[in-house]
Amino acid sequence: MLARAASAPVLESRVREQRDAAVIDVGSNSVRLVLYRMEGRAIWTVYNEKVLAGLGRDLGATGRLSPGGVEQAMAALRRFRAVLDASGTQDVFTAATAAVRDAADGEAFVGRVAAETGLKLRVLSGQEEARYAALGVLAGSPDGDGVVGDLGGASLELVRLGADGPVAGATLALGPFALNGFKGDRLRAEVRARLEPHVARFSTRTFQAVGGAWRNLALMHMRLADYPLQIVHQYEISGADALATARFISRQSKASLETIEGVSKKRLETLPHAAMVLETLIESLGLERIVISAYGLREGLLFEAMPAAVRALDPLIEGCAALTARQGVDEALGPTLEAWLAPVFDALPPVMGEREPVMRAAACRLADLGSRLHPDHRAHLVFEQVLRAPIAGLRHAERAFLAVAAFARHSSASSVPEGATISRLLTDAQRRRARALGAAIRLGSDLSGRSSALLTRSRLGLHDGRLVLTALDGWSDMLLGEQTTRRATTVAGLLGLPLEVRRI
Repeated sequence: MLARAASAPVLESRVREQRDAAVIDVGSNSVRLVLYRMEGRAIWTVYNEKVLAGLGRDLGATGRLSPGGVEQAMAALRRFRAVLDASGTQDVFTAATAAVRDAADGEAFVGRVAAETGLKLRVLSGQEEARYAALGVLAGSPDGDGVVGDLGGASLELVRLGADGPVAGATLALGPFALNGFKGDRLRAEVRARLEPHVARFSTRTFQAVGGAWRNLALMHMRLADYPLQIVHQYEISGADALATARFISRQSKASLETIEGVSKKRLETLPHAAMVLETLIESLGLERIVISAYGLREGLLFEAMPAAVRALDPLIEGCAALTARQGVDEALGPTLEAWLAPVFDALPPVMGEREPVMRAAACRLADLGSRLHPDHRAHLVFEQVLRAPIAGLRHAERAFLAVAAFARHSSASSVPEGATISRLLTDAQRRRARALGAAIRLGSDLSGRSSALLTRSRLGLHDGRLVLTALDGWSDMLLGEQTTRRATTVAGLLGLPLEVRRI
């Protein structure tokens, strides 16, 4: 979707400028403040606070904002103003969506917010809301495809992802607040009727699901499926499984749903409605694959504000580089390791598909992640951090692959933590390749004393079915030592190759 730019060390250093940003998102159900630290293409959430004010709760019946919701929202926004003043954040983005956009008193609400807090709310059109949701998906997954669906309290935004980004979308009044008077089969029929005019335009195999309702449905599916990795971003559900789960949830009472752990209690009232909408979407649009995105409108606003050169970078590689930028001693070590390992790993049949070079680049940039941790616990701590790191552009199997590689970078143990989780997410071949990659990163890091300059004095390659480690003329002494031989032997063993250490 978005091409990855070259990853030269100079470019990496130049584009990873740090700045703080904030987004205030006034939705139909929630009012939220999120503080971010931007490090080039990497987006880190520093602080996240929301209030379920329910601004759009009465919209379907009265055409106006909920009076109680307005007061809750105003209290939240006054507090958010105080937080922003204290934080000193200069880049502040605001967005108000369907409830404020459609309510008869929406303009008066915007005026009151400005008068009492000094915040100027930007009221998004339906097209803008759909577009920013799609940009958020691309911020978190550059190769995202299909149709994005952002379900809020009052509306559902649909937008197709084209070759050059989001294509013009549509806003449908399918949120729970827009259908307050409908129940049971009548609600299901109304959802289908409102979706019908858009079916031909948005039929797709892949559905990128944005919004808290979809995330809570995913958490329920994880619980019901006994899924081991409780991370909703990039969680994938087949159309058949999602349909079965949606049908189950849409027919449950609030009391029944309360017995399922891990789901927001405040979302329970609207969850059956969200499940019914998803059920109709799957049946009408022919969805075969549901991908949950933790990124949405807010991240879309930030993504649009990035320079084009930064947007084009891979978020996984940049996130891993940013994660370790202040941990190690040499920022160029990661990209240098990537180039050093390429002659070997480019020659091997891929086990992670076309994403394997990206996985290798990301793993290399994590080489120094454990540098400031206790050596006796480093491998386990790094494994845990990588497996659950809030980094974008990372599918669940890829999380497991990087975690195993990070563990093997610090330990030669054959068994990894959370073995059952890893076995469920990776094949035997993928686990072995991840261990070989981690061991090779360990070899390069230790061989060079974690110095990119010294690493370039050596070569690792494949010759006549052998793994060959060499040093340039005048640098053969760097190959001496028991540890170097031991590290190289481990890599060769994991790759199933004989080892040769020689001088060019």
